[in-house]
Amino acid sequence: MADGDRGAAQPLDPDGLVRLKDADLDRYLALLLMPEAAQADLLTLMLFNAEIAQIRDKVREPLPGEIRLQWWCDVLAGERGGEAQAHPLASQLIELIARRNLPVTALQAMCEARIFDLYDDPMPDRTSYEGYAGETAATMLQMSAMVLDPSASNATGTASGHAGVAQAVAGHLMMLPLSQARGQVFVPGDLLTATGLDRDSLLAGGNRAAIAAAVKAFAGFGRDHFAKARAALTDVPDTVRAAYLPIALVEPVFSRAEKFGADCLQTVPRPPQWKRQWRLWRAARSGRI
Repeated sequence: MADGDRGAAQPLDPDGLVRLKDADLDRYLALLLMPEAAQADLLTLMLFNAEIAQIRDKVREPLPGEIRLQWWCDVLAGERGGEAQAHPLASQLIELIARRNLPVTALQAMCEARIFDLYDDPMPDRTSYEGYAGETAATMLQMSAMVLDPSASNATGTASGHAGVAQAVAGHLMMLPLSQARGQVFVPGDLLTATGLDRDSLLAGGNRAAIAAAVKAFAGFGRDHFAKARAALTDVPDTVRAAYLPIALVEPVFSRAEKFGADCLQTVPRPPQWKRQWRLWRAARSGRI
């Protein structure tokens, strides 16, 4: 039996739920459909992910952001003692890692990958993007699967890897207006080159035909990983399928981005709220993403 199904459910922290809802609505909605006995632990993981993903929004310069990320790395290494115990999320995360025997190095790699978010360096190519997504979105999926059923972790790596890239691409497509305003470019450089663009011309937004082609290519890159994730999920035990519920939301984003084209720089290709909730509910009921 999966760990997430053993014993009574731990109470969910209402304040934590509110913070997650404000920071990451899609994961919040997915969490409510996951096994009740594991929800409190999954909430801690999701709040940690939201905390490090939002650091760029909370600092004016990269250096303070790097200091915050290093603080989390130190916490994970057990080097912040009293500071960590006094920090509600840090103390919950340390307790969760110990109780669930989660791999600290993977969580530290999540922090290190987020350093990229603090700067405006372009994403070099698809291989670099896959590495970034593997250490962020894919790690979150893999850790969630480990919470639900640690005995199945050897069977979930491929699914988590591909699903994480698909999820990251969908997220960055929805972030295009924000990232353009910041001067950030997550679209891989080799896709930009193939469509006649570079970082500066994408940010300038003038060549709309080329930008539409780049958006379509980026969405296609996400679709390819989504198809591979769905294939890999056929071999994943039922005990961990709920970890992948957020992936049910990515395909409509790809479709809308392809339809919007260059307008994605001004209009977020996010489906209406009711459609997202319905897709999550349907995925939870059917067990298929």
